[in-house]
Amino acid sequence: MTSVMITELGHFALILAFGIALVQMIIPMVGAHRNNPAWMAVAEPAAISQFLLVALSFGALTWAFVTSDFSLQLVYANSHTDKPMIYKISGVWGNHEGSMLLWQLILTLFGASAAVFGGNLPDRLRARVLAVQASIAVAFFAFILFTSNPFLRLAVPPLNGRDLNPLLQDPGLAFHPPFLYLGYVGLSMAFSFAIAALIEGKVDAAWGRWVRPWTLAAWVFLTLGIALGSWWAYYELGWGGFWFWDPVENASFMPWLISAALLHSAIVVEKREALKSWTILLAILAFGFSLLGTFIVRSGVLTSVHAFANDPARGVLILIILAVFLGGALTLFAVRAGSMESKGVFSAVSRESALVLNNVLLAVSCFVVFIGTIWPLVAEMLFGRTLSVGPPFFEAAFTPFMVGLASVLPIGSILAWKRGSLSRATKPLLPWFVLAIALGLLAYAVQSGRSAMGPIGVALGVWVVGGATADLWMRSGRGGWMDRLGRMRRLPRADWGKAFAHMGMGVTIFGIAAMMAWEIEDIRVTDIGDRWDVGQFSFTLDDVRRVEGPNYVTTMADMGVWRGDKQLTVLTPEKRFYPVAKMPTTEAAIRNGILRDIYVVIGDPQVDGGYAVRVYVKPFANWIWGGALLMALGGFVSLSDRRLRVGAASAKKTNMVPAE
Repeated sequence: MTSVMITELGHFALILAFGIALVQMIIPMVGAHRNNPAWMAVAEPAAISQFLLVALSFGALTWAFVTSDFSLQLVYANSHTDKPMIYKISGVWGNHEGSMLLWQLILTLFGASAAVFGGNLPDRLRARVLAVQASIAVAFFAFILFTSNPFLRLAVPPLNGRDLNPLLQDPGLAFHPPFLYLGYVGLSMAFSFAIAALIEGKVDAAWGRWVRPWTLAAWVFLTLGIALGSWWAYYELGWGGFWFWDPVENASFMPWLISAALLHSAIVVEKREALKSWTILLAILAFGFSLLGTFIVRSGVLTSVHAFANDPARGVLILIILAVFLGGALTLFAVRAGSMESKGVFSAVSRESALVLNNVLLAVSCFVVFIGTIWPLVAEMLFGRTLSVGPPFFEAAFTPFMVGLASVLPIGSILAWKRGSLSRATKPLLPWFVLAIALGLLAYAVQSGRSAMGPIGVALGVWVVGGATADLWMRSGRGGWMDRLGRMRRLPRADWGKAFAHMGMGVTIFGIAAMMAWEIEDIRVTDIGDRWDVGQFSFTLDDVRRVEGPNYVTTMADMGVWRGDKQLTVLTPEKRFYPVAKMPTTEAAIRNGILRDIYVVIGDPQVDGGYAVRVYVKPFANWIWGGALLMALGGFVSLSDRRLRVGAASAKKTNMVPAE
């Protein structure tokens, strides 16, 4: 089969999947309304077929990139025969059209997963969930086929392509979008469960247990995707930072915050049948923020190094999709939410109250990020003013909420359900509180003339990690050390997962605070052979040479790193130029370490001789991403708990008047 036939088959499969999605959107929903088992049964094979067809379409597009089929307009615009194979493959989603097809592949994957693993769901709920999921797929099938078709052809295929954006030719960016989309699109399942519950008229403990694993999976993948993007920005862009509060960074961070709130709120629904309306609202908003992120990335209204497209027409269509789904969902919520009765009653001092406070802090912090991201656009549209909201605003406005969240997290995890005791909850935390304060004061005493961020980060990190440890220790019961350790090993995986996730948050808080408070930066112009000191290290510029890469030429430096008379390593930062794309990139050289990173960048040659060189000593930098990985590990461990995967065996009585 020729490459042309394969891609045409992929295009046909995409159109056929669109038709099946239309059927899945309508027939099962009507069947659930009429209680017709045959019509409801259409949902499962339709969801699986839809995924298989989109997978075939995505595979055909991947084949076109791998074989450099420049008869496809997308391959011509984003590939080149000399490009390494990994970047030919990642080029499939390193553009607007291909990334939208990846979005659709993941969307249908979640729908098929719900069809395969949702056998324990009531028939009506499963049919409605899959129908709502199909309605999202229908909107994006239409968007792809009519505005962003990846299979458009060129009348006269050129001999070679225009290459992929050099900034995207990096392993971090090869894996960052798939993980991010698994998170973004995964939240569609929480949305589908919320809408199905509103239509059906049943939100109870069983529903809370069913929605949690899908939300947790999406949150885990979002965590990994954000961490990969942050790591890429750190080592690839050459500016030495890990987060710039860029609009596209914020676009992924907002649904992460809301989904974290949703996770904790769903626990209250499951355990206590309370916060039902709030949890439904969070499920709607979580996916709404995912759609908002899609709009920000693809509309061109906000500029970013991460943005895929600059097409206002496409942006308007995504905005319409956002308005239809979010507006429709909120309207349905307004009609139905008043009927939801929360059975659980709890006191002001209880785990429920702590989770409410957790939700408020996460939701308000998300709103702060949203205002800072959107305000420049609003100011330009309404007032004709060009504004820039940068890191100083976000750090000043966002940080207090995270400090508050970290402060209450250990206490809230230990408080009893319904009616708790602060004295009983804080007693096992007292040693950790004393240790956190002592280490914070020690950090303050050791540093000189610096901000309080470092000591506060040390104290909060120790407090959160210690709180998670104390929570596990309390759950082990009474008795000797060996007996308690044995019981700890037998604790449910969900308990261990929660502890790992909270520990990861503590580690990340410490890493961010330490790096921002104690990093050392040195920028200078230096000649070959010069030696200079930065902190406790010395650096030498030994050589600068020109090197040919597979699809680029680079200016590569050899920089020696010394501590006293001992040479630790030779780092090789680069300044690359991609001739086909006519674009330069900066490749930092980093000596990674547990306690610090040594980070060097070579700049352009200067008119008066020498080279611009930047050197950073970044303490505890890798703890930021280590903490993120620990959070994601906690999510995976929780997902492996059978209690979380199988859901509730049966739903409880409805708390709303049925929609039928």
